[in-house]
Amino acid sequence: MSSAQTLTPRALELLERLVAFDTTSRLSNLELISWVEAYLDGHGAPHRRVPNAEGTKSNLIATIGPDIPGGVVLSGHTDVVPVDGQPWTSDPFKVTPRDGRLYGRGTCDMKGFLALALAAVPDLLAAGPQKPVHLAFSYDEEVGCLGAPDMIKVIAAELPRPALVVVGEPTNMEAVSGHKGITTFKVTVNGHEAHSSQTQLGVSANMAAIRLMGRLCDLSEQLEREADPASPFTPKHATLTVGQVNGGTAVNILARECVFFFDLRAPPGVDPMAVLEPFFEDCRQMDAALKAQFPRAGVSVVRRSHTPPLAPEKDGAAEAFARRLAGDNGPARVVAFAAEAGQFQEAGFSTVICGPGSIDQAHQPDEFVEMSQMERGAAFMARLVDWAARGE
Repeated sequence: MSSAQTLTPRALELLERLVAFDTTSRLSNLELISWVEAYLDGHGAPHRRVPNAEGTKSNLIATIGPDIPGGVVLSGHTDVVPVDGQPWTSDPFKVTPRDGRLYGRGTCDMKGFLALALAAVPDLLAAGPQKPVHLAFSYDEEVGCLGAPDMIKVIAAELPRPALVVVGEPTNMEAVSGHKGITTFKVTVNGHEAHSSQTQLGVSANMAAIRLMGRLCDLSEQLEREADPASPFTPKHATLTVGQVNGGTAVNILARECVFFFDLRAPPGVDPMAVLEPFFEDCRQMDAALKAQFPRAGVSVVRRSHTPPLAPEKDGAAEAFARRLAGDNGPARVVAFAAEAGQFQEAGFSTVICGPGSIDQAHQPDEFVEMSQMERGAAFMARLVDWAARGE
């Protein structure tokens, strides 16, 4: 029986265990991290945590093989998006096989990849690796790639220099060499409460926020009009969306506060802060105007996260490596979603995205990964084991 054939059932068993942990980003991931640590301990694989400041969440770094440069990093996030309000037809935190698919939250995005990486550990150790494979599992990717930067700093400063990084986001086990960046913002508008019939006595935070959101809509349309026709991305332009709005307490009260969140997803070469400068100027002007009416009113803008894009590398080592292990001879590919790949590249690592499943299933009710994708992922990991054993 081939290594891939033995690795596949092991990965499926691990996937069941990983999906059972509810690691929605608003919750802690420590229970899952502890379980992974116990699994690694059972195989004698050294590991370390890189926790957040509060100690409520943690990244995990593990090394399988010798403590030398030239290894490969397998990177993935442990958190998942919420299932709230989604019409699931099976338990989202239990893997449900059906019609060649494995349903469950995170099966595709991206616990399938984590399971495959962990399933390769015993085979890697048995092969007597000449080159190391590093596992890098992060937290809070789904809310802005917030956990990975501290983890990447440790990898860059304290590990023998890895040769390349494979980020296992769902790409149908095809190599992806570029992604858009994402920058997220929180805008808080403070007004002054009054009876809604007495508009001269107050100012509605909602009404002011609507004007600012309208400015973002105009900017979004401008970005679409000015799209570079040669852009390889779909959509070609930088995209700007308001994702969440909360404001007001009653229909007949001028709203005291309105808070909204928006993100800008920009391709390589586009500076998000420069794109948004006209909006920031509108915010400054509105802040001054509101304060002139009521000193406690105003507008504040806070950047919540900034994940840089992944720019395609000319003759990139990571892309060539992933293509060889995945048996991928297809065209160059880029994706519109963001990942920690851009953060690794910014830290100086050759980086590629390659993992099981399709992004079309990510974040959906009845999220699934195809069984065939897990098998292709197992074949990728089996070739990784061979590579590490040969020490190329």
